[in-house]
Amino acid sequence: MGLSPEIVEKIKNSFARQAMMATMQAAIASIGRGAVDLTSPLPDSCKQQHGFGHAALTFGLGDSAAGYAALTVMPPEAEVLTSEMKIHLLAPCAGDQIKARGRVIKPGKRLVIVQSDVFAITGDKETHIALMTGTMVPVLPK
Repeated sequence: MGLSPEIVEKIKNSFARQAMMATMQAAIASIGRGAVDLTSPLPDSCKQQHGFGHAALTFGLGDSAAGYAALTVMPPEAEVLTSEMKIHLLAPCAGDQIKARGRVIKPGKRLVIVQSDVFAITGDKETHIALMTGTMVPVLPK
């Protein structure tokens, strides 16, 4: 089952309202049912003292990719909030671009289990820099 144009537009509009994503110069690379990819060019403003991308960049991109992936399997009237998110930092965040691939592991009515893999990309080489797992909660209007 594909995504409705309304859900795709809802995700694009929501993403456009995130000031943190603008700070990270992040963009939506793809939206599919249960999967959303986000990218960032690794701006200087998001680097730590050693010149690597800050873990906050890695976490923020991965969390948002997973959250939007969860939103694709929720009712159209729902919004999404992160309940918990664990991150395993696997390698320094160094590259020309960062990509987060969020996906739904188990959809549910009350909880959606998600995963996000974050990669640093230089040319054709992708380095897996973080593995994230978490729980998203649908927020329905009252």
